[in-house]
Amino acid sequence: MVGRRRLGRRFGWLWASYAVSAYGSGLGFGALPLIAVLVLHAGPAEVSALSAVGPAMGALIAVPLAPWVEFRRKRPVMIMMDLVRFAAMATIPLAYALGWLGFVQLLVVSVVVAAAKIAFNAASGAYLKTLVRPDDLLVANARFESTNWSSIAVGPPLGGAAIGLFGPVITVVADALSYLLSALGITAIRGQEEAPRTTDRTPVRAGALLDGWRHLMGHPGLRPLYLNQVLVSGLIMATEPLLAVLLLRGLGFPPWQYALAFAAPCLGGLIGSRLARRVVARFGRHRVFRTVGPLRAVWLIGLSFVGPGVVGLVTVMAIELAIIINMSLYSPVLATYRLEHTPKHLVARTLTAWSIGQQASIAVLTALAGLLAGITGPRTALTVAGLLILATPLLLPRQDQTSQHEPEPSRSPSRDTATHH
Repeated sequence: MVGRRRLGRRFGWLWASYAVSAYGSGLGFGALPLIAVLVLHAGPAEVSALSAVGPAMGALIAVPLAPWVEFRRKRPVMIMMDLVRFAAMATIPLAYALGWLGFVQLLVVSVVVAAAKIAFNAASGAYLKTLVRPDDLLVANARFESTNWSSIAVGPPLGGAAIGLFGPVITVVADALSYLLSALGITAIRGQEEAPRTTDRTPVRAGALLDGWRHLMGHPGLRPLYLNQVLVSGLIMATEPLLAVLLLRGLGFPPWQYALAFAAPCLGGLIGSRLARRVVARFGRHRVFRTVGPLRAVWLIGLSFVGPGVVGLVTVMAIELAIIINMSLYSPVLATYRLEHTPKHLVARTLTAWSIGQQASIAVLTALAGLLAGITGPRTALTVAGLLILATPLLLPRQDQTSQHEPEPSRSPSRDTATHH
């Protein structure tokens, strides 16, 4: 079983650090928009800007960070990004206590945290590739996936209860402390990390910013998987605000039922992530991409038929459960394939490009879905999203380009030159 496979003490510290950070973020899920509404009395436009513009600006800032992350030791970068997020989040309860909290501060914190998250994920993915054996990458990614879904299932309900008892900034305090604890956990990882080698001492060339996208779009297996993932994640996330409006306003669901409809199905992530290794061993990776990949998408159309009452609540939970089980099975397989087929000197830039593309897709499709819902209503917009996502399996690899492990290409001085500081 995935849970019984030993990956060593160093991975244990990395996993524990990830878990602390994930559960802290789960507790603080949606905290900034909530503070904007409850404390600053922000309107819909400001809340939308906080939810969309902040992460989008963070993604832009992350673009030049990618080569910087690539040519440095990854563990210090992860520690630094955790400390940056801790410092940024800690300014909110401090300003709240002093009566100085403002909307601009929330927006700046949102941008900083989003950029630091992308840089941290890029560094941690590259570090993971050096930390565990290639045969253990799927097991490691499955553990991260399981932790992520369990934190989403447990964190928001506990965070909501904590806000009710202790006030609107308590979950921000917990989220900030989780980054500090994560940094301490990563610091505890022992062992010498090899410094990335560079070919000359010239400054980072402008083209290095785009090398991640060049690798993704030039690789015959990664290109279709990337395009598929960008659209699937964007369309799924675009339905969340639409469903909130439909359930809370249109169908009159009480807030606790709405929270339950999303939190309980997240436990399905434990199922899918634990099945990933056995399913790949039995059916092969290409079969997972061609079968489980479409199964992430086919259920979304069912949300447009949700009705009121217990039947509607059960319908939403069943659809979300089916989506999450398939997503949590598919995601670690995809993450493992992405690491296996990305050379070491491109991992950070490739993961950054992947994250930026995914965030941009979510922002754009969420905005378009909101505009459509404003014109036609949330149910129609849900239907359109459900129909569009049915076409995304056409982007998946049609031939078995994913079953063999490709050796990493040798580095070419003419293709990748940068300064190591």
